Amino acid sequence: MSNQELETVIGLEVHVELSTNSKAFCRCSTVFGAPPNTQVCPVCLGLPGGLPVLNKKALEYAVLAGLALNCQIEPSCRFDRKNYFYPDLPNAFQISQADQPVARNGYIDLVVKGQERRIRINRVHLEEDAGKLVHSGDDIAAAATSLVDLNRAGVPLIEIVSEPDIRSPEEARLYLTKLKTVLQYIDVSDCKMEEGSLRCDANLSVRPRGSSVYGTKTEIKNMNSFRAVFRGLSFEEERQKEAIVAGQEIIQETRHWDEARGVTVGMRTKEEANDYRYFPDPNLPPVVIDRQWVEESKASLPELPDARFDRLVTEHNLPTYDAEVLTASRSVADFFDDCIRLYPDAKAVSNWIMSEVLRLLNIEGKEIQDTPLTPEHVAKVLQLIHDGTISGRIAKDVFEETFHSGRDPEAIVKERGLVQISDTDELSRLVAEVVAANPKVVEDYRNGKDKALGYLVGQVMKATRGKANPQMVNKLLREKL
Repeated sequence: MSNQELETVIGLEVHVELSTNSKAFCRCSTVFGAPPNTQVCPVCLGLPGGLPVLNKKALEYAVLAGLALNCQIEPSCRFDRKNYFYPDLPNAFQISQADQPVARNGYIDLVVKGQERRIRINRVHLEEDAGKLVHSGDDIAAAATSLVDLNRAGVPLIEIVSEPDIRSPEEARLYLTKLKTVLQYIDVSDCKMEEGSLRCDANLSVRPRGSSVYGTKTEIKNMNSFRAVFRGLSFEEERQKEAIVAGQEIIQETRHWDEARGVTVGMRTKEEANDYRYFPDPNLPPVVIDRQWVEESKASLPELPDARFDRLVTEHNLPTYDAEVLTASRSVADFFDDCIRLYPDAKAVSNWIMSEVLRLLNIEGKEIQDTPLTPEHVAKVLQLIHDGTISGRIAKDVFEETFHSGRDPEAIVKERGLVQISDTDELSRLVAEVVAANPKVVEDYRNGKDKALGYLVGQVMKATRGKANPQMVNKLLREKL
């Protein structure tokens, strides 16, 4: 059997911290970055006498996530104790949901290499987060000491469990990207992987292509970026295939992704679900999920990424690439919609956002709402270009200043004397000077080297510090030559 005759099967378990102000079962703050062990109480510390009370906002966010992921919301849910000992789990059990989650049977649609793929979601359930261990050194296996911070203990999570429908590391990356986008659209989590708000465990196995029987799976942990997920799954996929081709046995185990070495490392043999000895938490009664509340939650959902993508393509006639880029972030999609209400040339707005706005956001590492930029600024810059007041080149400089300062583009143009030169006599004089100063380039152009014209245009633009009307310069140069 060769590698090509084997098929990869991946299922993902994604833990998402919900953006509630308080923890799942107590009133402790969930603010990230507070000094260790300053946001704790008897309930989240597991001290005797502490009784949990469900945070309604956490349930509301779980319902919204289920609806946005095309799930059925269950009529009731129940909390169970998932028993296992970890140093950062004071109770020695996690309050989670076993057989009665909040939502089931959803899906996410993807486009992978031009082909539509539907990844089914088995369930969305609520649970509390554990605390955090801080290990000395870079390697968990070789750490001499570990410290415990319980600020995170009790922070509400939803766990989103996919069916084993994913067939490659690239599909896993696209699934996670889409999942993150949907959750950010409905504003139930900031999904910051660098802060642990979105964490992913992956189950991977391989089997003969066409078989319906799953192979022995391994679970891969500690993948804290989309790049790490792709690299970790790619390594594990290849490791298992090579082992099977060599006639070796795959051991069911939990493996750690070592980012520095680029390998997965065995940590422990994998427990089965029944090892957790789930049983209903006696301190938390079952929760009946009111149907009217669910319908009201459904009605409150914003336009989701898929629907928005379709609208941008059908209503505004944008290419699918543009629609995909613009809808990847709700804040950018909202910004686009606000811009075209002011400047209804959708393609011009799309081009400007995809080039200048996203370029500057990437450089600054900011979200659009964290800048002084407004849709009015973008509309004014595009109008100044359309009117011929400034050239496209000058517009980029003006826009960059507006992006950083929030100043009005028209005021910048007037203040810096950047109005485009469209005077035929003045441009003709400049064209004549450039032609006279570059005889070799002129000769090249007359001998058929069209690119030489671009150089001459550039010289005129340089002489005018970018203020010359480039269309007029092109026309005058061609006439002159």
